[in-house]
Amino acid sequence: MPERRKVERPDSPDRRSFSRPPLWLNLAVLLIALASLGLARVHRGSLDRQFAETIHHQETSPAEISRIRAELAELELTREQLEEELTSRLEYIDSLGSSEFYLAIDTARNKLLFHYGDAIAREAPVTVGEPGTFGSHGGDEWSFLPLKGAFLVRGKEEGAAWEVPDWVYLRNGEPVPASPRTVPDGLGKYVIHLPNGYVIHSAPPPSSPLKAPKPGSFMVPEEDLRAMWPRISDKTRVFIF
Repeated sequence: MPERRKVERPDSPDRRSFSRPPLWLNLAVLLIALASLGLARVHRGSLDRQFAETIHHQETSPAEISRIRAELAELELTREQLEEELTSRLEYIDSLGSSEFYLAIDTARNKLLFHYGDAIAREAPVTVGEPGTFGSHGGDEWSFLPLKGAFLVRGKEEGAAWEVPDWVYLRNGEPVPASPRTVPDGLGKYVIHLPNGYVIHSAPPPSSPLKAPKPGSFMVPEEDLRAMWPRISDKTRVFIF
């Protein structure tokens, strides 16, 4: 059998033109890669923590949010009342960034705030009418509950005559007249109508049998309502909390 001989090809390239890197260099590269991966994970964890802290700060930092949570924790409310209370407060906060006039009534502080966006254009004291139920011997009954929530103004009246309802006399402990009685400015010179018969009104005149705020409604000094009056329309929002 003929002997095989290796034929040299001077013109062919050497398949091992580069020497194999030493073992220590391979280990060094591997260690650097592992260290980089570890640092990347640590950095990612740091970013995640910073993001979570930022979100938490944005959710809890506004003083108004903190005050709302503290006040809500002290209130004894039904679930439905709590939802209305929370909704009106959050919508009120959202309105602080708007470019429109709106009213906010804080029943805890007895304050009415007339806002333009986040700026308070006027602040006025407000007297909240005591809720109650009044009934007649004939079986008629009128109930006035505390009003909370976010509403649109239903209308406004200036210098309107008021037909005094029976519940006013019942509340005063007086006999109901046989004929309805109409009193000029009976609810006050300025009356802002809210849903379900509730109102924001100025003080009634001495001739009116209503000597205090309408039950469940809100009485504001006449000079304050006069100043706000031109800016009040059926598009004005009212937040009561």
